[in-house]
Amino acid sequence: MIHFFKSSIAHIPLPRQFTYPFHYTPHPLCIMAAAEVQAYLSAQEAWKDEWQQGKMFGVLVVQTERGEVGYLAAFSGILAGKNIHPFFVPPVYDLLQPQGFFKKEEEEISGINRRIQSMQGSEEYRHLTQQLKAIGERFDKELREAKQAARAAREAREERRRNGTPDAAELAAMIRESQFQKAELKRLERSQKEQTERLQAQLDALNHHIEALKSERKRRSAALQQKLFGQFRMLNARGEAKDLCTLFAQTAQKTPPAGAGECAAPKLLQYAYLNHLKPIAMAEFWWGNSPKTEVRHHGYYYPACKGKCEPILKHMLVGLDVEENPLCEDRHHDTALDIVYEDEWLMVVNKPAGMLSVPGKENVSSVYECIRRAYPQATGPLVVHRLDMATSGLLLIAKTKEVHQHLQAQFKNRTIKKRYIALLDGKTERQEGIISLPLRPDPLDRPRQVVDPEHGKPAVTQYQVLEQTDTTTRIAFYPLTGRTHQLRVHAAHIEGLHCPIRGDELYGQKSERLYLHACRLVFTHPITGRQICVEKEADF
Repeated sequence: MIHFFKSSIAHIPLPRQFTYPFHYTPHPLCIMAAAEVQAYLSAQEAWKDEWQQGKMFGVLVVQTERGEVGYLAAFSGILAGKNIHPFFVPPVYDLLQPQGFFKKEEEEISGINRRIQSMQGSEEYRHLTQQLKAIGERFDKELREAKQAARAAREAREERRRNGTPDAAELAAMIRESQFQKAELKRLERSQKEQTERLQAQLDALNHHIEALKSERKRRSAALQQKLFGQFRMLNARGEAKDLCTLFAQTAQKTPPAGAGECAAPKLLQYAYLNHLKPIAMAEFWWGNSPKTEVRHHGYYYPACKGKCEPILKHMLVGLDVEENPLCEDRHHDTALDIVYEDEWLMVVNKPAGMLSVPGKENVSSVYECIRRAYPQATGPLVVHRLDMATSGLLLIAKTKEVHQHLQAQFKNRTIKKRYIALLDGKTERQEGIISLPLRPDPLDRPRQVVDPEHGKPAVTQYQVLEQTDTTTRIAFYPLTGRTHQLRVHAAHIEGLHCPIRGDELYGQKSERLYLHACRLVFTHPITGRQICVEKEADF
């Protein structure tokens, strides 16, 4: 299962520490290994249709007990209907083995599904449903017509009373007519109720049986999932094993999500530990077309996902000397803020790339903390809006609570105008236009955003190309909404520009920085009422 490099690697030094899987630059050995895996994939004609739909693959550079260096390869989930292929490491647990408990119980659950579908599609079920609908429509029509006739008769009786003096016989006839029409309405309503209740009772009996089957399906599915997760006993470098239920017990979701343990990274580490191979470096890449919701580019490297893999990998990496999370490095502890505009009520600072706008989970410097130290007398939340940590540019600061509220209202009403400059990897087809792709967070891979026409919030960006080469595009963005990662997703997504911003490790390829800069802010001063325009050109 271990593959040794086809080309000499003597000139490439081994990394000092193992890859931090959630923020990394692929090691040269990983790039060489990935190239060999990609060549292998390209030669598999039988898989072509499947991998062209897109799949995540991974490589793990390892060292044998004799000191030989090679690599392992893995894919996420299932490939070509199977989870075992000779070139790749096996799954942590083979849930597709024919005689295994998973396949047997899955077939039982599938049988319940077939029974539910058979009952819901039966002639009896369809006939009862249609009868109920027809009876309802027929009686609604008859009641409507009877009420209209009763109303017309009542108006005629009132007209006779106004225009003459009816004798006792006429009055008695009018009363009998009124009583008959009221009784007829009640008879219709009673008849409808009796027929509807009889049919509804028959349909309820069927639905009760269907709901019982659905409850059984849900119970058995949950039990199967729990039993399955118990089979995934993940190792770490110390030889300690924990199952998925234990690993996810301390997370917000408490239980493992579907597919946990089946991604490439856990498969690779598990195989290495079981076979006494020392992990050296790891990388994961996307191969094939981009999906319609996520942003994935053919051949690009991506960090491990947070929702499925973070709890697993935190355990599996114990015992390895792992690189530090680069987001924990306080690069701007001593950075003096570049103040572009200031008066007694507000200020605009030029936030450097890599600095937080407001304090986050990691204990690193933020613009908010710098302003709070410099202006201890300032009131309110100070920072009016936010820029991603990786984005540089103009950030608006309010020195009082009232000014903060006024400026935030301008953002909410979209009267503040913003301009960004970005450098894209690739050449766009159109020179200007508007991108409208609704966005929502990916709950299993925060802070990544996905395009979701049904549940996403509106996100609209105007853009204008400034200059292009054969491989890059310098572009101006004018966001008309302010969603998280809006410009990054609109640039990278296949239905947007399909050219990720250079240095975007979430949606594109990592570089020395994210080439995105907020270069202009135009707003109304909350105190003077004057329009303020602040600009700061990008340094790239």
